[in-house]
Amino acid sequence: MTPFRLAYLLLKSARPRQWIKNLALYAALIFSGFFFYVPGSGIPYFWTVTQAFGIFCLLTSTIYIFNDVVDAAADGEHPFKRKRPIASGELPIPIAVFAAFVILALVFFFSLEFSSFFRIVILAYLLLQIFYAKVLKHQPILDVISIATGFLLRIYAGAVVVNLHMNVWFLLTVVSASLFLAVGKRQSERTLLGEAKLGNTRLTLRKYSQRLLDQYTGMFANATWLTYAIFAFQNNIVFDQPANERFVKLYTLLPRTLQSEKLLMLTLPFVIFGVMRYLALVYEENRGESPELVLLKDKTLLTDVFVWGITVFAVIYL
Repeated sequence: MTPFRLAYLLLKSARPRQWIKNLALYAALIFSGFFFYVPGSGIPYFWTVTQAFGIFCLLTSTIYIFNDVVDAAADGEHPFKRKRPIASGELPIPIAVFAAFVILALVFFFSLEFSSFFRIVILAYLLLQIFYAKVLKHQPILDVISIATGFLLRIYAGAVVVNLHMNVWFLLTVVSASLFLAVGKRQSERTLLGEAKLGNTRLTLRKYSQRLLDQYTGMFANATWLTYAIFAFQNNIVFDQPANERFVKLYTLLPRTLQSEKLLMLTLPFVIFGVMRYLALVYEENRGESPELVLLKDKTLLTDVFVWGITVFAVIYL
């Protein structure tokens, strides 16, 4: 095997497309209004969070490699996962384990630049993923809750490196959305594998009936947009910031009927549409097994997320 082929297999096992989940580290920075802030140290908050994002990308890649090693036998029974380098046998397990340990060492080395609280979050995330691989993934309900906890830790990782506070309603939105995506993933896995192979790749699938998953999906879909609506309603425009002076002048030209300090509510329709579109993809097209692929490949959903992001920035920073 050539070095280039080996590097490619390791990169594939690291699953770079999953790094999109680590964008959650920017949440506190964006919604706090400090995205462009430069403290007295001269290092922009954006650059600090970007460094933390890179560290988490290395961390999650390490975990994916370890998980592929642990699940190699089960993945061999899966119609898609059996094509992964480790499950297929193309990437030798000893090399994969060695590479994972090297990357993990780099994670803790780079994290020394930040506070001990950031390293605590990293350690908590690592322990959660180890516990998930060994125990939680085989326990119904706890498996999807652990996924939500992982996203929550990402949020806190991005907030703690720049010492920012995160609104509790946005945290609840993240929990609800991650539970919604996790249940949608179980929905698609159950449909894809069929009754005969449910327990071959993921034991918990036998514990989730179709009726139960439908109930969970509806519950977390509603919770996602409702918690975001409350968060958006509580978010006030701070008019005394210099960056908002031009906006204030335009704002005062509006009739009182249209004036509101809750302008982040303008982004709510995009969240509702996104939830509805994802439900359609899960139920009508069975495309929920890989949420990151759905986001990257479905042009309608990708456009919705893009417009939502632009609107959020316009409301907070213009």
